[in-house]
Amino acid sequence: MEEKVVNISHKLILDNRKEASVTGVKDVISFDEKEILLQTADGKLQIRGSGLHVKGLNLEKGEAALAGHVDSLVYLSKDSPRKEEPLFTRLFR
Repeated sequence: MEEKVVNISHKLILDNRKEASVTGVKDVISFDEKEILLQTADGKLQIRGSGLHVKGLNLEKGEAALAGHVDSLVYLSKDSPRKEEPLFTRLFR
């Protein structure tokens, strides 16, 4: 049985720094009211702000709807420390 490889298109729409729509989402790595970390088709996307929350998520379609005040959007490079690791582990390597 062959595994079907689908090319997922990644798009980010930010409306007045209060609502965001993201496509090409593969996974939500972590989230809280100050930061949301998504795995997208184009790499990890870090969204920072205040009062952030995930309004809707459909991983089958690769879509996420976010709300809150957005301060920054950053695509993390492969050389960035892994966010999933505890801070203590990253400090004492």
